[in-house]
Amino acid sequence: MATGRGRLLRQLCLGLQALHLPLGGLVAAPGSGGFRKGPGDKFAAGCTTPKQSTRHERNCERSSAHRSVSLDGLPSEILLKILSYLDAMTLLCAGCVNRRFYHLANDNFIWIRIYSTAFSPKRSNWKVSSVEKTAEPMNLLSVEDKEAGYWKKEYITKQIASVKAALAQVLKPVDPYTGLPAKTKEALRVSGLGWVIILREKGGKEHIMEHVDLSINDSSVTVVWYGKNWPRLATLSALDLCGVTPVFMGRSKTTTKNGPRWHSLIAKYSLGDLPGSTVMGCDGIVRLLRLDPGLLVGLWKREEELAFVMATLHFHHLVERSTLGSAAVPSEPPAHTPPLDDSLEHGLHGFQLHVDMHSGGTSYLCSTFHNLFTKKGCIENGYVKLIAIRFNNNTEHLPLIGKVGFSWRTDIFDGYVKSCSIMDITLLDEHGKPRWCFSSPVSMSSSPSPSDGPNFLGQTYCVDYMDSTGQVHMELVWIEETEEYFIVSLVLYLSTARIHHRFGTRY
Repeated sequence: MATGRGRLLRQLCLGLQALHLPLGGLVAAPGSGGFRKGPGDKFAAGCTTPKQSTRHERNCERSSAHRSVSLDGLPSEILLKILSYLDAMTLLCAGCVNRRFYHLANDNFIWIRIYSTAFSPKRSNWKVSSVEKTAEPMNLLSVEDKEAGYWKKEYITKQIASVKAALAQVLKPVDPYTGLPAKTKEALRVSGLGWVIILREKGGKEHIMEHVDLSINDSSVTVVWYGKNWPRLATLSALDLCGVTPVFMGRSKTTTKNGPRWHSLIAKYSLGDLPGSTVMGCDGIVRLLRLDPGLLVGLWKREEELAFVMATLHFHHLVERSTLGSAAVPSEPPAHTPPLDDSLEHGLHGFQLHVDMHSGGTSYLCSTFHNLFTKKGCIENGYVKLIAIRFNNNTEHLPLIGKVGFSWRTDIFDGYVKSCSIMDITLLDEHGKPRWCFSSPVSMSSSPSPSDGPNFLGQTYCVDYMDSTGQVHMELVWIEETEEYFIVSLVLYLSTARIHHRFGTRY
């Protein structure tokens, strides 16, 4: 058996070196009866010559090097015993050390204990039944029959399922004002949900960027990434936007990026399409480009390299999209059952629209429009028109609060791009269910005055957005005297193909 003498000798050698004393031992005090080699010796038996001291030091270091034992050199039985004292998160991290630790950390006997502790029903003080008495032998049989890592997978799967069930309970209450979950902000806080972008090079290399800034608005979340170590844009081919959720979110209130996390793909973007994407605006330092859906890319004007990336995410199904998918496949939307409604024969009616326009924590518009409708015959080019603000009705015209512009910043510079903002649209049907929701960067551009409307005393501008569900067209007038924009027209165009899909009928 090992007695630890080598370790003690090593510590003694180091201690004597630190005290600048001879390594052979201490000189006996006069009259203490110390042993000597003989009458002709000049040194006590406990002393050595400088050459002997150097040789002894080398031998001590060599012997201690032979005696040093690394953790990886321990027998598997001892390592398994050590790993059995770890919790689930630490055990998963230990499995990332090397191949041997990965296989050891998959041990079914360790994981079935963790699984049983976390998910087995608590026993009462009643008399133990025969079924409970045979539970332990049955567990041992199930461990031996399963492949390595089976109970680890079962534990992680059930842990994720329990987390998703808890989030579903939080998201059940619906806000009647917006038709969206009333506790989305609480769900984001409880789940520890975050977002990353994965930049993929043409050669296959990946760069995972953690979000730097995050702001929660009335109906959307704005996430920003910036830094000094962006890869060169010419080497990149794609960008993936993913939600990341800690697997063990109930273990601690603080989330670390080094712990096990679940990735859920939200959207894929081709950076090869970036040169031809929509230009939102520019200032003296950066140029803003938009990639649909809802991604804003800032490029340094001089180098044409990445300055920052910003994603705008609408609250509608945000938690589901950010947690229920996988790293390669986005989550599927819930199954849709068309409502039984014969009133579509007379056109759409009872729709409600909620519009937010904001940027950098500043709100320019927050308004709701009720009882939107259209007649069945009002179909133009495959779209149904819903009018929220009319040209000819001055009482419906709304001002934008403040000077509209997009504030950006990185760790080096910051700036301001005029006439850009974030638009959040939430359209509810007559049943109060969300039918069209998006959050996207938009910009104002000059437009001629409408020929069929009133003549306004100022320059007119328009804001346009389009996706597969519909289009938004907003007309604004700049009032020089008050230095503010007025919305004089707001029209939504819904695709008839989407209406047929939603309501299960031919409109």
